Amino acid sequence: MTVGIVGAGQLGRMMALAGIPLGEHILFLDRDDHSPGAQVAPSLLGDIDDPALLATLAERCEIVTFDVENLPREAAARVAATTLLLPPLDALATAQDRLLEKTLFNALGIETVAWRAVESLEQLLAAAEALGLPAVLKTRRLGYDGRGQRFIRQRDELRGAWEALGRGAMILEAFAPFDEEVSLIGVRNRRGERRHYPLTRNVHWQGILDYSLAPVERPALQREAERCLDRLLEHFDYAGVLTVEFFVVDGRLLANEMAPRVHNSGHWTLEGAVTSQFENHLRGILDLPLGDTSARGYAAMVNFLGRLPERAAVLAIEGCHFHDYGKHPRPRRKIGHATVVCAERAALPARLERLRALAERED
Repeated sequence: MTVGIVGAGQLGRMMALAGIPLGEHILFLDRDDHSPGAQVAPSLLGDIDDPALLATLAERCEIVTFDVENLPREAAARVAATTLLLPPLDALATAQDRLLEKTLFNALGIETVAWRAVESLEQLLAAAEALGLPAVLKTRRLGYDGRGQRFIRQRDELRGAWEALGRGAMILEAFAPFDEEVSLIGVRNRRGERRHYPLTRNVHWQGILDYSLAPVERPALQREAERCLDRLLEHFDYAGVLTVEFFVVDGRLLANEMAPRVHNSGHWTLEGAVTSQFENHLRGILDLPLGDTSARGYAAMVNFLGRLPERAAVLAIEGCHFHDYGKHPRPRRKIGHATVVCAERAALPARLERLRALAERED
């Protein structure tokens, strides 16, 4: 079977590398012939919303998935009309629009921060009055890694934030004084079997994921996160990996956003779980039995942003694994990561600090 992947970034690359041992052929669609995915599997070259290329991908593949969330709904629908597209189109479209996403969360009984939809400066002023400040103004679409949002502390900052974000359709969210940020990755296959990975703690730098730690051994939070994620899996009749990011506020979870794909916060599963998120995503969409999602001890993942540290120095850290995405360096760009896995939790902090020192950040 040939699996098509729209987008050939590092997520697609890791999916391809997980699919090869399963005997799957991979075909990417991406505009860059030097993309991370193109280095390990063949690619159709061009825009990901090109109708002719999408038709070719659908014709040559028995199933199509994606590693990006900016595939336009209309383009995705063209693929779904002629071949199996998973995760499902409705999940992709919902994750692309923060208004649809928050509305669905609340309709399914998944708690979020208080929020308001705004489409004019007047509505923004009224929303700020209702929610109070500080608050976070976000574009409804195309925001990631800290883009498309502004933190607002005072009322006189509202107009500037509105103009800076393009004066379009947005949402204003009440600021949650969270204790930490966590994510849960779940996977479901087409026959309805599902599994969950352990909760992961995530720490960000300038809106970009800096490092992750797993497992978060808090059974009550784990159960609550699984309840939320399962409602989404069932709602969409989902297949593949789904990730939900949460704020932890006074011991309870507030859902922030979902990602209908493999996720940066799950990179630790490559070496730190019995079955990686990438293999389980393929198992899910291919309707194969799902793999064990248990952790192999205690793991941390550190992103390499803008530059790669010296490989030998990273590998000198016991239990450390180095991943180079084959990307050209650029400030703030994710060009690789490393995971470190320990049998005992007590050994992890010192190794993580050594790894973070090698992945120094530049403001």
